[in-house]
Amino acid sequence: MSRFKLLLYCCVLSVLLTCASCTSGSVPAVKTPQATAAKAPVADAIKVVSQRLNTTVYLPSELIPYESVAVYPKVTGFVKWIKVDRGSRVRTGEVIAQLEAPEIVSERAEAQAKLQSAQGQLLAARAKLAADQSTYEKLKAAAATPGVVAKNELVIALQAAQADAADVQTAESNVSAAQQSLQSIRQMEGYLQIRAPFDGVVTERNVHPGALVGPASGTAAALPMVRVETLARLRLVVPVPETYVAGIPVGAKVSFTVPAFPDETFTGRIARISHALDQKTRTMPVEIDVRNPAGRLAPGSFSDVLWPVERPQPTLFVPSSAVASTLERIFVVRVKDSVAEWVDVKTGVTTGSLTEVFGNLQAGDIVLVHGTDEVRPGSRLTAHLASESK
Repeated sequence: MSRFKLLLYCCVLSVLLTCASCTSGSVPAVKTPQATAAKAPVADAIKVVSQRLNTTVYLPSELIPYESVAVYPKVTGFVKWIKVDRGSRVRTGEVIAQLEAPEIVSERAEAQAKLQSAQGQLLAARAKLAADQSTYEKLKAAAATPGVVAKNELVIALQAAQADAADVQTAESNVSAAQQSLQSIRQMEGYLQIRAPFDGVVTERNVHPGALVGPASGTAAALPMVRVETLARLRLVVPVPETYVAGIPVGAKVSFTVPAFPDETFTGRIARISHALDQKTRTMPVEIDVRNPAGRLAPGSFSDVLWPVERPQPTLFVPSSAVASTLERIFVVRVKDSVAEWVDVKTGVTTGSLTEVFGNLQAGDIVLVHGTDEVRPGSRLTAHLASESK
């Protein structure tokens, strides 16, 4: 009896389980429309701003002398003496060296002799002219009485006086030429004195007494005798990149530092702009005038200039993270009517967290804060403006 009840209980349980499984499988799952609709992703965005660029950047530069001259002699000769060396201060026109050239001395003596000879010939010609002129005047006076002087004698006297006048003119020309020749020789002799071209400091000396020197084009002048530089005033040459050349403020005061005085800042004013880019470096040389009365700054020193960067008109800025790039393009992702689009841009100056951009953008356009090529053009998304969350 107990076995029969157990079998009956198992059969009833099996029937109940089968009915339950059939009942549960026949009820369909209910899906709401909200579950089936895909939600557009939300992305942080910000508006493009328009503002004037006014920032500073550090640019490398070099100090050079305001004036620098390699001094060569104008004539060939031997150094008799030289009284300056590296570091010597000189004044304009000061004699710093003396040369010897015996051939110039002999040329001067010869020119003086020629001048004296020409002057003697001029005196003789003038005396002869005076005598012949007097003879002609007397004959002319006597010819006033008929039959006293033959007309032929009067003509001969006149022609002699005219010839003497021509000889005097020739002698005067010879004297003038001899004087000019002597003056030229004396001027060349004056070139034997080497003078300082301006107030400055001798930074280079390459000759000693007894050395043969000559003009820069000569074979005896491989190096200059001395080099004189102006150190009380310097030029700070700044190669400004092409990106920064717009709106260079002439006369603006700029600051710079040099390695010799790392804790000190020096100043100068923008004085000269080349207005042409170097084709190799794509930079524009700009010169800054620097006063250096104490001579603390040394020419040839490299320095860092705090360069002002300005634009003549306002430009557009976006966060630096908004600018995305691929191998083919640089762009920002603009959101318009909840649709993403790529806008090609060119970048300018970065100031703080913002980057200057140029392209088909306008102030107020909405761009993604984090530009990426993962957001494809045409994708739908919801822009969450960062300014609205504050």
